[in-house]
Amino acid sequence: MTASRPKRIFLDYASITPVDPNVLEKMNASLMESFANPSALYTEALTARETMNMARRDCARVLGSQDNEIVFTSGGTESNNLALLGVFEHAIQTGIKKPHIITTTIEHPAVLEVCKEIERRGGEVTYISVNEDGVVSPKDIQKAITDSTVLVSVMYANNEIGSIQPIKEIVKGIREWRQQHNTAFPYVHTDACQAILYEPIHVIKLGIDLLTLDGIKMYGPRGMGLLYVRTGVVLYPLIFGGGQQGGIRSGTEHVASMVGLAYALDIAESYREIESERLTKIRDYGINKILETFPQATINSSRENRLPNNINICFPGIDAEFVVISLDVVGISASYSSACRTLKEDSSSYVIEALGKKDCANSSLRFTLGRETVQGDIDTLVEALKEIII
Repeated sequence: MTASRPKRIFLDYASITPVDPNVLEKMNASLMESFANPSALYTEALTARETMNMARRDCARVLGSQDNEIVFTSGGTESNNLALLGVFEHAIQTGIKKPHIITTTIEHPAVLEVCKEIERRGGEVTYISVNEDGVVSPKDIQKAITDSTVLVSVMYANNEIGSIQPIKEIVKGIREWRQQHNTAFPYVHTDACQAILYEPIHVIKLGIDLLTLDGIKMYGPRGMGLLYVRTGVVLYPLIFGGGQQGGIRSGTEHVASMVGLAYALDIAESYREIESERLTKIRDYGINKILETFPQATINSSRENRLPNNINICFPGIDAEFVVISLDVVGISASYSSACRTLKEDSSSYVIEALGKKDCANSSLRFTLGRETVQGDIDTLVEALKEIII
């Protein structure tokens, strides 16, 4: 008789979340009932179209937007690309010769790499530094605005260190600039992929023009995300074809994944407060226990202004990659930087470096909690770390 394997402890929810079983059930039902191409004219297609429209309405309801302001994409990376390149290329079309983008030094690669592409295409990008807690100053952003600035892109919450940005204050400063200069630019975009489970996401209250979400960060379907596009904001499309979704994002719609994303978003909104409170307690317990056990360790970013599920600790002198592999051997999944960086030759954390902690860029570990996490997982983690590090 084969011995049962011990349960693994997953502590990398910032990288990806498992699909909620209820979401999967909804998607499977939709795959059977709404399988047709929504652009066709027969009965099955009309059923699929209505199902798609309902999913769009459900997403809009949670976000506080209009139905036609929701554009479904393949995920967070595409949404960020569409937001940044879409605004940039539209600005070129309107006669702005050298469109200017403002962002921060700690954005996700899905924003920073697009900014590099914009520079290659002749645009200008200003990268605003953050303070030691990983928070950008709204005043620094406002000071960087020029007559050519078309977009400010600041993530709602950082994927590595969990720092939460003052989006409302940033928007307030930009709106003042717009009013003073009687212009629609710059637009404000925020990547809210990490924030969606724990922070209020109401586009009107936030005041943003563009917002990115990804199903894999909210217990939803893989390969499905969305971009909120405020009415009046014009984007140059990245994908050309049949003109679906108002021509902004062509391609036959995957209705079942849209249904799954809408349901995952609804669940996220329902669980937000209670899950944030629960995970904050486990997070704080974890931070305290790790720092007590390893006196030389330091926390990256602020204790208070961080996501409820994020623990990011610098252990001076360790090889973070080695520790992550060693934890995996004993059944614990963790990370040492953004998962999107581990395929790079230099996978050290540029986010940690941006905090002024260059020595910690290769010796920091990220533990991110989720719906299955319990306090006992932290105890198991600390015991494992004691065996590996001490």
